[in-house]
Amino acid sequence: MTIQERFAQWMKDFAQDQETVASLEEIRNNPKEIEDRFYTELSFGTAGMRGVLGAGMNRMNKYNVRRATKGLAEYLLQNPEEAQRGVVIAYDSRRFSREFAWDTALVLCQEGVPAYLFDALRPVPVLSYAVRHLHAIAGVVITASHNPPQYNGYKVYGEDGAQVGPEAAEGITKIIRATQYTDCKLMDIKEALEKGLLKIIGNKEVDDDYVAQIKTLSINPELLRTEGPKLNIVYTPLHGSGNVPVRRVLKEVGLTNVAVVKEQEMPDPNFSTIKVPNPEDPGAYTLAFKLAEEVGASVIFATDPDCDRLGVAVKDGAGEWHLLTGNQIGCVLLHYILSSKQKAGTLPKDGAAVKSIVSTSLANKICESYGVAMFETLTGFKFIGEKIQQFMDKGDHTFLFGFEESYGFLSSTFVRDKDGVNASLLISEVACACMAEGITLYDRVQQIFREYGYYVEKVVSTTLPGKDGLTRMKEIMAGLRTNPPEEIGGLKVTAVRDYLKGVRIADGKEEPTGLPVSDVLYFELEKGCWVCVRPSGTEPKIKLYVNSNDADKEAAEALNEKLCEASESLMV
Repeated sequence: MTIQERFAQWMKDFAQDQETVASLEEIRNNPKEIEDRFYTELSFGTAGMRGVLGAGMNRMNKYNVRRATKGLAEYLLQNPEEAQRGVVIAYDSRRFSREFAWDTALVLCQEGVPAYLFDALRPVPVLSYAVRHLHAIAGVVITASHNPPQYNGYKVYGEDGAQVGPEAAEGITKIIRATQYTDCKLMDIKEALEKGLLKIIGNKEVDDDYVAQIKTLSINPELLRTEGPKLNIVYTPLHGSGNVPVRRVLKEVGLTNVAVVKEQEMPDPNFSTIKVPNPEDPGAYTLAFKLAEEVGASVIFATDPDCDRLGVAVKDGAGEWHLLTGNQIGCVLLHYILSSKQKAGTLPKDGAAVKSIVSTSLANKICESYGVAMFETLTGFKFIGEKIQQFMDKGDHTFLFGFEESYGFLSSTFVRDKDGVNASLLISEVACACMAEGITLYDRVQQIFREYGYYVEKVVSTTLPGKDGLTRMKEIMAGLRTNPPEEIGGLKVTAVRDYLKGVRIADGKEEPTGLPVSDVLYFELEKGCWVCVRPSGTEPKIKLYVNSNDADKEAAEALNEKLCEASESLMV
């Protein structure tokens, strides 16, 4: 079909849907917009689907949700007995999240697969926990994480509580592509309830058990009881699903002095107080900084709408605020877990941590100093979840901590995705430990740098939207593979890891990377620096990860700036 034929087909298939027809009529005389909405289908991968809301094949809407769900149902029904274990469904505060969640549940029911639907918004980690806790065969969460308000998404989880891997995603995708939109039907709610196919999860079936498990992750509960009431925290859920569980956990462990940003406390699909609900964005903290000054807080927490990520701002001894990077938070938590367990004599000899390949090498140094193994995975927390399961299956390592530079952290095994509630508890405990020593959390970061060296990381994103952008991204990656740089920013390229080919090339020799195939290029440089190029799996962007280090802070920063400038020139 041509693009115009696809447009006409939607007008015909959904003629009874006045809202969809009206939306498409608005763009009838806009060829470029029609092309953007119909030149391709909204892709489904290991991160599920994510896109701008609207009518069309390349947009997030109820028809794409229903089609994806029918595909998921048919994939699960290849093993009918296992499919009867059901699918857990959660959603966040975004536009149409609740409606998409209900559509997901009712399509599953129509296909004969039981659906467990939460009665209100829940964080991603609660969904991950619920899949395991209820022994479900899969899970779905409706969210676009930290994307702008016009986005929504659909993430699928396996029975282990982690996002599905490449093999399952490929199997689901194949079925979705063979499914007609018009074949996706909803079961009547009353019928679904009467048949026992639809089960609503209230606020007791899962939440209490999840919170109880989270509290067991405290390294030093006594420290929280003695120092917790003295720690003055400001928290903002950024209009998302973290509000209830984060506040509940902090309160129950003894952190009673928590002020919440009222303007951002309640769910708001428009995220009207911020440009983007992203804890990486300094603009997301404007109201939190104001409240922190009013109440005298020394630390600020922010979770994104689905509460899988945590951002942290800390005040130094001079009263200045600093927004910690995801790498800094990850290293502070890793260092605290390892040092505390070593001091208590509970650090296992087979201890292991896991991070993504684009996260800081400082973590490797920390693990090395404590005799803990560090494993690296591709970007995507599902790969960290897979590693946890491998450790448990083989019994060769004890998982201690996993993180990604994009503000995702996990210290449990009962959740298999990044967990903002887990991270909130742990960073609070680190802050209490610092307070007991008479230093700030910012001081702790500087202590780690002085001990291991100054590591500077920056992510540079180039947005390339639409059909032309997708073509340009492919051209950039192909060009770098064909003619890889010999040096970047004056530093020699010592090795190239091409994860699409699955090889690391150094001195003319190839060796396997040992990781799944992915369109990623990683340039190892002199002095332990590196640059990684990766097209985003969820946004129309190509990302550059630039890492430098030096014994001197200013030298590390200057080198990073030089590497960033040289790396950006590779994108031209």
